[in-house]
Order: sequence, then structure tokens, then C-alpha cells
Amino acid sequence: MNTATINIGVLAHVDAGKTTLTEHFLYNSGAIRSLGSVDKGSASTDNLSIEKERGISIKAAATSFEWKNTTINLIDTPGHVDFSSETERALCVLDAAILVISAVEGVQSHTITIWESLKELQIPTLIFINKIDRHGANYEAVLLQLKTDLKLNAVPLNTSVNEGIENSGIQTVFNTTTNTLYKEIAIEQLLDCDNDLLERYMNSEDISDDDYLQNIQKHTIANNIVPVFCGIAKNNLGVKDLLDGIVDYLPTPKTNSSKELSAYVFKLEHHKTHGVMAYVKMFSGSLTSKSVVYNYTQKLDTKINQTKAFHNIKFIDNSILHAGSIGVITGVSDTKAGDVLGNPDSVPKLPQLHIPVLTVKVTPIKNSDYNKLTEALQQIDREDPALNFKWYKAEKELQLLLMGQMQIEVLSHVLSTRFQIETAFTSPEIVYKETINTATEGYIRYWMPKPCWAIMTFLIEPAPLNSGVTYTSVVPQNDIHIKYQNEIERTIPKALAQGVLGWEVTDVNITLIKGEDHNIHSRPGDFSLATPMGIMQGLKSGGTHLLEPILKFDIKADEALLGKITSELNSRRATFESPLFTNEQMQLKGLIPAATSLDLGIKLNSITSGKNRLLLQFHGYNRCPEGEGKIREFKGVNPLNEAQWILHRRGAYKADERII
Repeated sequence: MNTATINIGVLAHVDAGKTTLTEHFLYNSGAIRSLGSVDKGSASTDNLSIEKERGISIKAAATSFEWKNTTINLIDTPGHVDFSSETERALCVLDAAILVISAVEGVQSHTITIWESLKELQIPTLIFINKIDRHGANYEAVLLQLKTDLKLNAVPLNTSVNEGIENSGIQTVFNTTTNTLYKEIAIEQLLDCDNDLLERYMNSEDISDDDYLQNIQKHTIANNIVPVFCGIAKNNLGVKDLLDGIVDYLPTPKTNSSKELSAYVFKLEHHKTHGVMAYVKMFSGSLTSKSVVYNYTQKLDTKINQTKAFHNIKFIDNSILHAGSIGVITGVSDTKAGDVLGNPDSVPKLPQLHIPVLTVKVTPIKNSDYNKLTEALQQIDREDPALNFKWYKAEKELQLLLMGQMQIEVLSHVLSTRFQIETAFTSPEIVYKETINTATEGYIRYWMPKPCWAIMTFLIEPAPLNSGVTYTSVVPQNDIHIKYQNEIERTIPKALAQGVLGWEVTDVNITLIKGEDHNIHSRPGDFSLATPMGIMQGLKSGGTHLLEPILKFDIKADEALLGKITSELNSRRATFESPLFTNEQMQLKGLIPAATSLDLGIKLNSITSGKNRLLLQFHGYNRCPEGEGKIREFKGVNPLNEAQWILHRRGAYKADERII
């Protein structure tokens, strides 16, 4: 019998119980014969040793099982904010999602961030309120938070009974003899988004519970409502109801019948036998073993060794991966996580749950491990490009972008256990950027020593904050050949990687307004060499200033603590709106520099005795006040030192610029 296939993600704030829920999905479906435990380090989807030791998910894990003639490919995602990049890539491949929320902690900071991305990508979602047996569990309060904090239309399909004690249970809302408050809530939400159903209701027509349930799938798929289940994952309570909900209410995706390949690499891992294993979602076309595919992101052809399809917690080798499916390809050593294979048009835009604003330097404890460490970090960077690994050869500096301290601990552990390299990390520092003060021109004439010829004038102008970089050329092709102009455009991002103050340059409009090539002496490399010199001359002429990362915050706490909290925020250069008050709780929203927010959570926990909710999200970059921020030394050879730069680029000077 042919089965339908659906790709589901399980998402949550850390410690809500999603990995335990995944384990019971596998057990109930028969994919595994015995239950593993997160606490004991035996969960099927926690494969890394540090995941087993700490009892948290660090990498997205994919598995598969069948339930009621439906093949469910399931991705268990990390819940800790430091590993958001794994979750971001997983979101790109989902047909639907399950959002797990603790009945005690309720809607937490990362829950809000995840939901905003699910809503933005229009991914149909079910909610599972877990841990209803724990002391302090409050199903009704969480249901209210879904409305007030997540602004979603929650339709409860089962509810808790005797919550907060060991023998807690669940009760079905529909098709029972009991009419509860939650059934009224569910019906009200359905009526709000279904005019035909509302008309029947207003005309006092007989509407059966089955009629209501049949409408739930339609409005879940349309993202009008979110069905809500509850239970105790570790006790298997409510898990089968949720599995039925996946089959009954979530969409079976329509596959793209196009033969043109379009696939997305959402996860990369290194296997001791198979080497590089790339987990892919097929949007169209097909993949087979030994085939050659075009990596659109890397702009190169790559040969696949094997294709593998999921079957429970194992793989079926040499399978054909068809549109709509998730599988693994091996042998693709040049591939990175996040790469697009084939046509990019069908692949969703990568959401950004969080943007790293911290940088650290990594050094080996043993100097003899330096080269080994650079190779290890390059490999880890392919698995998680959000780390944005930079290698400054001349200074022997190895730098990474990170979200927080937890990432440092995990990377240190991975380097030690997987690569046998002991390392030290510097304290995290803020990632600043810089932009130009006033409009100016950057002129460069590179024509000695011959053979070479590249003459250019760039107009560099300030652009609005957070607008990025735009580049255009108004130079006719008769003055500079198109192949040279293409080389200039390719070089612009590298030329802006470090500015006068040592940081990436952004928020500028660059226009090539004049230029000249030579029909004998010019080469493409001449324009690649000269472009950074012209850009840096312009930046020096116009002057630059620092930009600092700004976070938006959302704080909920006891209203009696408002004075202490606002005083603390004022001392950190924060700005905020007027507070909102509800049931002796206050909510405060505003903006705060990332530089002053690093220990804000710790301070708020001290002020509130841990009874607060803090949500921090990247807002953008703003001008850094005088006296704040940090200027960096230029890494490698500075194009402002034109003689040295030319010798370096022509191979006569050995100090290497950074590897990008």
C-alpha cells in the first residue's frame, strides 16, 4: 500500500520535552523496540556524546516512522537559543510543525521567536502542552498565553485533568457527552474563521462534533487556527492523540512534478565510514547514487557517491530521492550546510531566529596543533556556516561568530573528543561594523609595474542604516570591458570585509563612475587587485564611524519591580516604551545595545528572584556613541599600503590576507 509522506519538525524552548516526545513517537510507531531516555543519554535522536551527557539537543536530528499509512519524516531540533542556526535550516524543509510548550513554564522567550518564524513561513502547526503532571502546571494559563503572547487562534482538542499531580490525565474536547469551557473556546475559534459554519450556527442548525472536526484540518492547513493537545510525553500520555492529529489535521504536501533538480542541504555531518553526509530536502527532480549535480551556492559540480532514504532510525542505501522526500547524500566534500543544489527558486528563504553578534578567538593549547585546528574549524564551519570562520594567517588568528557561552562549551568539547585538540577560547567580544561619514570618491591607478592596467574611480555614499551595500556601474563597456567589470563587482564584498576601523563596512552605496582598461596590458586580476585599494582610499577620504548591534527586548515581571528594572535598563543605555500592566504583571519593551546586554538576564533574575521572562532579539545596527565600541587593527596586508599590497597580491610578499 502506498503511503503519504509528510515532513514534520518538533520545536520548543529548551527543556520543554521535545526529544522525549520524539522518542515516544518512534516507540509507538514500532520504529524502535525499547524506549530511550534523555536523562540517561539513550534517546535515539541524541547522537553526540555531549548531547547524551547534558541531556539537550545540539544538532538537528532526522528520523522516520509510519503512522496510519503515513510516512512521517521527523526532525528533532535544538531548543537552546545558541544553536538557532540548526533550527533555522530545519525550518526550510518542513511541511508542518509541532511546537512543544511546558505546562509549567508556559510560553518562553525562544517559544516566541520560533512561533514568529513558523508564522512568517506559513508552516501549519500543532501545539503540545507537555508536563501537565508537574507541580505548577496550568493548562488554562498556557492557553491564555497562546492568545496574548503568540497572538494565535488556539483550538483545544484535549485538556488536562488533575493537573499538577502524578496521576494527571487528559480529556477529549469533542465527541464526548461533556460540554466544557474548552469546547466553547474551540467552537468560537472555528466560527471566527469559517463564515459557512458561522451561518449554520447563527441559524441554529444542528452541527455535530464531526462537522467541527472536519473543518479543523482545512483551517489548520490555511494557518487560520492551531490545534492544541496536551499530555505527559515521558509517560506516553497524549502522544497517540498527537500522532493521530498529525495524520488528521496536517497537510500531505503536493510534490513538484518538475524534472529539474531543486534540493536544499539542511544538515551536514561527518561519518567515520561514509565521510561527509549531507541531509537534503527534495523540492523537485530526483537524486540517485553516482550522479553529478550542480551546487548553486558554491557554483560547482559535485558528484554524489550514495543516496540514502530514511527508514525508521536507519537508512536504505542507493535509494532514489524524489520530490517531497528527505534523504542523505554522501561523498559531497565541497558542500556546506545551507547549500542549494540545482534550481534555487523552489527553496524557501532561510529565516533568521537569531543573528550572532559575538566573536571569539580560538587557540590550540599545543602550538603543534595549530594546523590541525584550522582544518577542524574549516570542517565544523562547513557543518554550521553561521560560525563564519575566519582565518587570519599573518596574525595566526582563528575567529568565530557565536551566540553565547553554551556554544563555546560545546565547540571545546567537539574539538577535544572528535578531533583530539585541546583549545582555549577568548571571552566573547561584540561584533561592530563601520560605515562612511560623508560621500567621497576613491581613485586608483594601477599601471605599474607592467604588465598591468586598471584605472577606476568609485563614488562611495552613505546609505540608510541597516540597508546593506549596493553596487552599480555607470562606466561604459568601451571604457572597461564587461569581464573586468564583473571582476570588480565580485571583489566589492571582499574589499569591504575590513574598513579603516578594522570592521566590516556596511550601509554604503558604491558606484563605479569612471575607469579605463588597456587592450594589451589589462587582465581580470588587475581589477581584482586594484578594487580594494580604490575602496579603501575612498573610505579613508570620507572617514568612517562605528556601528553597534542593537537588540530589542521584551520583559515580563511583577509590576512592583518596575522601578528597579527601569533603573537597571537606564544604566545600560536602553530605551523603552511605556509599560503595560495586566494582573499585577508589567510588560516592558524597548531597545538595548548588545554590548550592555550580555549579563542582563543574570541581573534580572537577581532582581526578580528568577520570576521574569526576558526575550532578546536582534534589531539592527545603530551609530555607536563617541567613547563606546572598539576599533580593531587591520588583519593581513592593508590595501592602503599600496606598494606592500601589490607585492603581496603578486606573490612577492608572504603575509597572507584572511581566508574567506
